[in-house]
Formats: sequence, structure tokens, C-alpha cells
Amino acid sequence: MTTEPGPAWLSDAHRAARSLKATSRGARGAGHSVYVVLLQDRRRPQPWGLYVGQTSRDPDLRFDQHKAGYKASGAVRRHGVRLMPELVEHLNPMRAWEAVELEAALAEAFREAGVPWVEGGH
Repeated sequence: MTTEPGPAWLSDAHRAARSLKATSRGARGAGHSVYVVLLQDRRRPQPWGLYVGQTSRDPDLRFDQHKAGYKASGAVRRHGVRLMPELVEHLNPMRAWEAVELEAALAEAFREAGVPWVEGGH
């Protein structure tokens, strides 16, 4: 059985994500999304983390691609538990340029909020 991270950890991640806004959300040509995947690696001292990515595809499809090994982040392929759409639903969809910017901003916001392990955010 998988036990997910406690409420304080998730609250910090939610607060960090909510601090960001997408200026192009819903604009014409807004077909990109940022997505967050919950990671778990029991070998790590802090086994829980987040992966941040951006895509022009449906985030569910992109997660499935990671798990299948297609253009995959090794962290998501090996340690991805599930998508966390509740962290980014207030941002999506957006234009491509902003998805790239917000991918990096989200990863940095999670690190600053004390999320123990953050991947992606290129």
C-alpha cells in the first residue's frame, strides 16, 4: 500500500503553485499545459517528490508516455505515482512560451516551498 505525503507537505506545494498565474490562460492558441507528477522512491531519505513538465498533449497521455518510456523522464518512468492536476488546473491551458516559463517557475516555487525532491522544470 502506498501512503502519500502528509498534509503539510501537500499544503506547501499547493500554496507554491497557487502563487503563480498564467497570463495567456484560455487565450487564442492556448494549447499547452504544465503538469505535475507525484514521485516516490523509497530508497531516498525523503521518498516523496514532484516532477514538473510541460506539453502540447493531454497531460494524462503525456504521463502514460513517460510510464511507457516514450520521451520519458527516468524519474517519472521509474518513480511516477500519479498526476496531480489539482496543483495546476488554475494555469491550464496556456500558450507554448508561457508553459515553458511556468514549468521552470513551478519547479523553483516547489523547491523554495521545501518540497523535498523536485525533478524537471527545464
